[in-house]
Amino acid sequence: MQLALAAVLGLGAALTLTGVAFAVSPERDQANRSIDAGAKHVSPVTGPQGQGQPGGSNVSRGYDVSYPQCTGELPSNPAFAIVGVNGGKVFSVNPCLGDELAWGGGADADLYANTGNPGPALSSLWPTGQTGPRFCDAAHPDSADCAYDYGWNGAQHSFQTAQWAYSTLEIAASAAQARWWLDVETSNSWRSRRLDFNVAALQGEVAFLRSVGVSRLGIYSTQYQWNRITGGSTAFAAYPSWLAGGGTLKGAQRLCTHAAFTGGKTVMAQYFASGFDADLPC
Repeated sequence: MQLALAAVLGLGAALTLTGVAFAVSPERDQANRSIDAGAKHVSPVTGPQGQGQPGGSNVSRGYDVSYPQCTGELPSNPAFAIVGVNGGKVFSVNPCLGDELAWGGGADADLYANTGNPGPALSSLWPTGQTGPRFCDAAHPDSADCAYDYGWNGAQHSFQTAQWAYSTLEIAASAAQARWWLDVETSNSWRSRRLDFNVAALQGEVAFLRSVGVSRLGIYSTQYQWNRITGGSTAFAAYPSWLAGGGTLKGAQRLCTHAAFTGGKTVMAQYFASGFDADLPC
């Protein structure tokens, strides 16, 4: 069943993005892989417990995991879990998504999706000639409307990937009921000079997720990366921020006092604990 995902979503060599505007780190530049690869490596637990943390701390420690964690055991008894849908970039698949969702409590887990905007010169998936939700003029494919469609298509792919994983786990709920996070990082492909096009791509991502009923939506980034990618846009002030870069628990606690890069509210901060990315609700 899980191996069918690549065929259903049309994954494979045709979906590989070529080139980047910002540098892509090697671990994020993985080839697309089927959803069940590496499943045997994940050590499942019964789901988030919210009963304190190892070592006697009463901090509500959650964890976010994705394809880099496919080959090792995952933390036991997380207070909550956030699972990456993609394999490090737009239009890719986390190969152990189903198993990580099972570890994270199934429908109780949050989901996050990679985002990007490589532009028509670097993407084999650019929506040239696409007529909706906006018209991407084949004669002028380097436009805000085309970037918007690219973001829409990327979010659609991520949502379909998550929905397929729900189906393989026999989760009756829709993936739209999960809280979704858009991962906005310079390690993915973005336009370095047309930041307005980057904003348009993110608006397309948001619009698709809202169109399928996602009501709980936030954005993951840092102020530096947000500024570099969007120019510090406040177009997403309605959506909460999940701040990266806490380093330690104390660092994450400090981040919780920082203004949100979206212009909205900071609701969660990421830090490093026990070899994993841990997360602190603010």
